[in-house]
Amino acid sequence: MSKHLSTEWPILDFATMQETVETMHQWLQIIGKIRLKAMPWLNHSWHCTLYISPAGYTTNAICFKGGTFELELDFIQHQLHIKCANAPTQHIPLATSTVADFYHKLFKKLANIGVNIKIHGRPNEMDPAIPFASNTAISPYNPHAASLLWKAMLKSNAVFNKFRSGFIGKSSPVHLFWGAFDLAVTRFSGRTAPLHQGGVPNIPLEVMQEAYSHEVSSAGFWPGSKDSPIPVYYAYAYPGNEAYAKQKVLPEQAFYSSEMGEFFLKYEDVQSSSNPEKTLMDFLQTTYKAAANTSNWDRKALER
Repeated sequence: MSKHLSTEWPILDFATMQETVETMHQWLQIIGKIRLKAMPWLNHSWHCTLYISPAGYTTNAICFKGGTFELELDFIQHQLHIKCANAPTQHIPLATSTVADFYHKLFKKLANIGVNIKIHGRPNEMDPAIPFASNTAISPYNPHAASLLWKAMLKSNAVFNKFRSGFIGKSSPVHLFWGAFDLAVTRFSGRTAPLHQGGVPNIPLEVMQEAYSHEVSSAGFWPGSKDSPIPVYYAYAYPGNEAYAKQKVLPEQAFYSSEMGEFFLKYEDVQSSSNPEKTLMDFLQTTYKAAANTSNWDRKALER
């Protein structure tokens, strides 16, 4: 690969990037809700997700009232780009500020290109869910920390897409969920699942039940949080079962959390391995097989 395209797996230290992650999470919630409001509903809330771009995180093209626009958080130039098919691109610098300031600037810029849209003005999957427009606490932004996290997701995104290609059944895109701030890919058995009981903060029950309406094997990358300050890869099955938890998965550093009902692999164990791509792919493949085998998926019909 050309040296200009190659990106190394960066070292991530949650302690030094925590405040920036929290700030970015608020920004992603606002941007994601704009896509949610503008796009037609797609199963399992796939219409509202974000995506990895060569510069950061993007909404991809959003069709709205006969036009098309896109929002991209750029962690090379450290700007939010507001692109429109028939208007000059507008920008908002990414810097330490307040969530309220970012919110008001963004909607003013959108109005300038004719995108007059209203969103639910509080975060989801956060507690407390402080309204964006009145969140006036200083939200720190460290450009270097933001860039490192994006590069980790960039590398993860490539492996996730390769993993996705081996499945011919129903599969999600590799996409970024702004609710929990995780990059995820999900495979489906094709069978319906038991009704989900909900329990996620500030998420309507009907949204959770539609999201988990069918059996899944899901995996992803999560940068961590104040309460769990370790970037990790995760994998789970819905519905889960006791046999799933007892399956042998790779690499040897992977482990099952009975509290969370998921397998985990620390990002550090991938980044520091001699072959990070293979280490991550082993985790994805073996956790999927654990789900498919213990839930009796028709693997012959679903796999390429």
